[in-house]
Amino acid sequence: MEYIPKNKKLILFDGVCNLCNHSVQFIITHDKNNVFMFAPLQGTTGAALVKTLNIDTKKLDSILLYTPKKGVKSKSTAALKIASKLRFPINVLYIFIIVPPFIRNWIYNIIAKNRYRWFGKKETCMIPTAELENKFLP
Repeated sequence: MEYIPKNKKLILFDGVCNLCNHSVQFIITHDKNNVFMFAPLQGTTGAALVKTLNIDTKKLDSILLYTPKKGVKSKSTAALKIASKLRFPINVLYIFIIVPPFIRNWIYNIIAKNRYRWFGKKETCMIPTAELENKFLP
């Protein structure tokens, strides 16, 4: 997508999910090199990227990490790749990439399936503050 700078990675997230919104805030706080941009899946950027890449969001209950040169990563792989770019000691979590994806994603899927029940849901997507506006795409 041409509106994502080449040196950035785009995180697509469920904008009404409390866990997802807290995760975005956590990533912003620990994004040491200002690597990440964000877009809710419910927004125009998220919808356009999902359509362009032909992603069935009904089958994929996940955070998505889009890198212009590398494409899309999802579920635990996306989470671990994001963690690898954050400050120490969070980046050490990337060691879990050695665990086979079917095991990592089994755990990820349990959390994703229950995230609204465990963490709640908002009626609308998070609106970024003025100082964070440049990190978010509509």
